[in-house]
Formats: sequence, C-alpha cells, structure tokens
Amino acid sequence: MQLTKLFVPAVAAMAFSVPAMAQQQMGGGGMGGGTPSVDDQVSQLDEMLDLDDGQKEELSSLMTQMQDENSAKEEEARELQQQLGEKVQPDYDEASIRADAERLGELTAEMTANSVIMQSQIEGVFTPEQRDELEEAMAQQQEQMQQMQEQMQEQGGQQGQGQGQGQGEDALQ
Repeated sequence: MQLTKLFVPAVAAMAFSVPAMAQQQMGGGGMGGGTPSVDDQVSQLDEMLDLDDGQKEELSSLMTQMQDENSAKEEEARELQQQLGEKVQPDYDEASIRADAERLGELTAEMTANSVIMQSQIEGVFTPEQRDELEEAMAQQQEQMQQMQEQMQEQGGQQGQGQGQGQGEDALQ
C-alpha cells in the first residue's frame, strides 16, 4: 500500500502527468519544458534501480505505447480547452460549452485511466528489491519537496511581514 502511494505519483510525474497537463491547459499556457523523453525516463529509472536490459526494453515499450495512445487525446484536450476559452463572451452558447466541457472530461478520464494502467504495468516490471529501492527514493524525494515548500512558505511569510511592517512605519512618519 505504501509503495503504491509513492510509486503512482512518481511515475505520473516522470511520465505522462495528466494533472500537470490539465493545470497547464487551465492556465492557457504552452507546454513549458515538456515531458522528458522515454529514453530519459528509462535512464533515470535505470540509475535509481540498476535495471537489466529486459526491464529497460519493457519499460521503454510501455512508456512509448502510453505516449502514442495519449498523444492524440492530449492534442484534442488542448484544442477543446482553447475553444472553451474562446467561448467566454456575452452571447455564449451554453449547450456548446457543456458539450465541449463534457468531452474534455471524458478525455481527461481516459488519459488518467491509461496512466494508472501503465503505472500498474510498470510496477510489474520491477523486482521486489527494486520496488523497495524506489519506495525509499520516492519517500526521500517527497520529504525534500516538503522541506522546500516549508522553507518557501517561511521565507514568503517573513518577507511579507517585514515589508508590510516597514511600509506601515514609513507611512506613519
């Protein structure tokens, strides 16, 4: 259970993260830095887990298949998101908006299901020892990210307080 909690987000982040894609679409922005290539993802897993050649081939095949399956869906989702953005106007067509939103939801559901299935298939490629190593690495990474977030929040809060107090004192003088 613990492995699944850590593994699913890790592979999703390394591979085809539907939530990240959805956030980018909602922001209206482009595809930023992009998803690492399949070879880069397999290399990263190899560095962490010392994969054998068969595992590398199987992982590459699974990730390539997923990329191919989701590519057209991702493009359609981007187009729908753009169309929805263009429909924001005083004389809107509610039925059209709802139809596009429903299709976008269907695409997101399909991509999410495909991602979870792929992650499950990938988990089956690893040995129990590799799963343990991955779990440990992901726990460390999660802890580091948590610490970074806490530091950023502390710095942001201190800066905000300092600036606010300073401005207030200046305004009184």
